[in-house]
Amino acid sequence: MDRIAGRFARVEPRLRAKRLVLGLLSDLPRKNCWTIAEWAGEATPHGMQHLLCRAAWDAEAVRDDVREYVVEHLHDEAAVLVVDETGDVKKGTHTVGVQRQYTGTAGRIENSQVAVYLVYAGERGHAAVDRELYIPRSWTCDPDRCRAAGLGEDTVFATKPELARVMIERFLDTGHRVGWVTGDEVYGGNPKLRSALEKRGIGYVLAVACTAEMTTAAGTFRADALVKKVPKRAWQKLSAGRGAKGQRFYDWAVIDLAEAASGHHQLLFRRNRTTGELAYYRCHFTTSASLATLVKVAGSRWRVEETFQSEKGLAGLDEHQVRRYPSWARWVTLAMLAHAFLAVVRADEHAHRPTPDNLIPLTCNEIQHLFISVVVRPVHGPAHRLSWSAWRRSHQARSRASHYRRQV
Repeated sequence: MDRIAGRFARVEPRLRAKRLVLGLLSDLPRKNCWTIAEWAGEATPHGMQHLLCRAAWDAEAVRDDVREYVVEHLHDEAAVLVVDETGDVKKGTHTVGVQRQYTGTAGRIENSQVAVYLVYAGERGHAAVDRELYIPRSWTCDPDRCRAAGLGEDTVFATKPELARVMIERFLDTGHRVGWVTGDEVYGGNPKLRSALEKRGIGYVLAVACTAEMTTAAGTFRADALVKKVPKRAWQKLSAGRGAKGQRFYDWAVIDLAEAASGHHQLLFRRNRTTGELAYYRCHFTTSASLATLVKVAGSRWRVEETFQSEKGLAGLDEHQVRRYPSWARWVTLAMLAHAFLAVVRADEHAHRPTPDNLIPLTCNEIQHLFISVVVRPVHGPAHRLSWSAWRRSHQARSRASHYRRQV
């Protein structure tokens, strides 16, 4: 919290931000301004709401502080940047960026809000270092709607790969260096993103669809046609990394694509050893890269799913109840900071305190539980609980009366 203290104009929002971050790390079943304010000992949720809506502080600068904090403590020369989006199911039409769209969270088209995240993944751990909210065309074509949601006058439509490119370039422009970027088919199928990475000399292993056309020395073919030309001896059993149930073994093969001035291009194939299901990755690198290296980068994409699971389950990333963009950016940034704290503590514990043979290494879940129960331990008496009960009921009474007046 000392790292971000200078981003607040006054001491009151700075102290309240600390209480909000602690609340995000708490074991509350539901995390929003109401529940966190009660947990933190405040009389009403108005202070927490003011922090997200009107208080003077720079969420973009705090985001930069989170990035520096993560890179400083989880630094790895072989780190990979992972781009992916996640959706939060929402009701109504006023929440910024919401519309009926596909979200992997629900696995179908839902009324939802989608954001793209950039995750720094290394051997020591992984955490999100940037975020951009996806604003659909239905919003950017309606200036009044954007203005009401707190979006700037210059807001224009940007695809998810374009948002990913902005975040990657912002990361690189600060002086940080990584060798690889990975992502799913949404990003692998975008030639502008691939071209931008090639110009910066950044290698990538990006998933592509089976219908993607690849140019080889023998001509242009679809990816699913090229895989049929791979001889059996070319497949190798390699691990894409450690999962919850052990090493994730697949069969892998790679073929060369047409050479370009920007570097080497290859098409990587992944085959499930049980079902035979195939996946395809377009690869680019400027120096030689082994098959094992490409497999390791491709396997890093699963780290983003682990990050989303932890940020939502432990830090309340998706539990915000805000409508306007500034409030969304502030909540999400502080949730990223809360999760980054857990990831850094986990990395330090693994590095400096070897785990006994009869225990598994400390996880972010266990660190959160110990931190809140042993270090923080907020205790409030019956008077505080009864006061909050009365406040909730009075608020609900006002809301009910308002609804009745509207009906009349």
